[in-house]
Amino acid sequence: MRQEPIHELTHIGALPAGARGTIADVPGVTVGHCTLARGACQTGVTVVLPHAGNLFADKVPAAATVLNGFGKSVGLVQVEELGVLETPIALTNTFAVGALAQAQIRQAIAANPEIGRAWPTVNPLVFECNDGYLNDIQAMPVREAHYAQACAAAAADFAQGAVGAGRGMSSFGLKGGIGSASRRAGAYHVGALVQSNFGVLPNLTVAGARLGGRLAARLQARAHAEAQAGPEKGSIIMIVATDAPLDARQLRRLSLRAGAGLARTGSVFGHGSGDIALAFSTACTVPQQADAPMPALAMLHESRLDALFQAAADSVEQAILNALWRAESVSGRDGHRRIALRELMPELPQWLARHAAPAD
Repeated sequence: MRQEPIHELTHIGALPAGARGTIADVPGVTVGHCTLARGACQTGVTVVLPHAGNLFADKVPAAATVLNGFGKSVGLVQVEELGVLETPIALTNTFAVGALAQAQIRQAIAANPEIGRAWPTVNPLVFECNDGYLNDIQAMPVREAHYAQACAAAAADFAQGAVGAGRGMSSFGLKGGIGSASRRAGAYHVGALVQSNFGVLPNLTVAGARLGGRLAARLQARAHAEAQAGPEKGSIIMIVATDAPLDARQLRRLSLRAGAGLARTGSVFGHGSGDIALAFSTACTVPQQADAPMPALAMLHESRLDALFQAAADSVEQAILNALWRAESVSGRDGHRRIALRELMPELPQWLARHAAPAD
């Protein structure tokens, strides 16, 4: 799905973005979508591929942080124990997790026929958010074929907003979705991709500006006051990639800093929100077979991690804002509708430019 260029909302932080301004600025990383948008079916699949090879044979170091565990993901226990990824990362809706896990298993077996026989079983990795406000989640339309389509579509250039797993997502009572961003930290890249489905509107903060009240008044004028009501019931999945040479312990520290970017947008990691961050490094691969050589790579010194932490926080905040700004308004189940931030406040980039804090 090609997306027309959209003027950037604002740039978060002092670190520069990569050439694409997405997670694909980390060399080798690609993203693919399969979008289902038909009537009450407003959902989809998004995949993140750390490299183009056989991930079961050549794993990548990874670690995760669960900020609030109201989620139904598959595969986190083994990632925590072994510190590697061995399938693409899949994002979808809550009731599609099983279908995508099965699709990942079949894909891995097709490439590695000894899985579950002479070799260990494979660890599928699927994350979810609940898109049931816009999508008829009970219909469970996502199939294994949709995962395959998302993988086949994976590329360095990809759409953001109401696409793939972000199609039915809501954020701050507005239209949420998929967002991505990147930052350069010295010689290294850090990129983030989010599935944004969290937040209550009064808390929405954009580049330090508390805009929730202003936007709530506009929603009320459009007879969409119900979008603000009730406690937070959404979730967010934050994927952080880097080409810096980090081990699983350091990657867990990096994943934790995604929470700083999330908090800046107005999240308090609410009771009903599943807030999960996963970080991986493409600096090396870890072989499946014991007779293959292990990587000989000097890890980055702990005292040099701060720039990466800053890049992770800024990239996640930027990715959340990109998800909001690039989304289109969507109508779905039972006439429910989420208005896009770009439709509700089209002058926002100019407003932010006028009200930005002066540089130091």
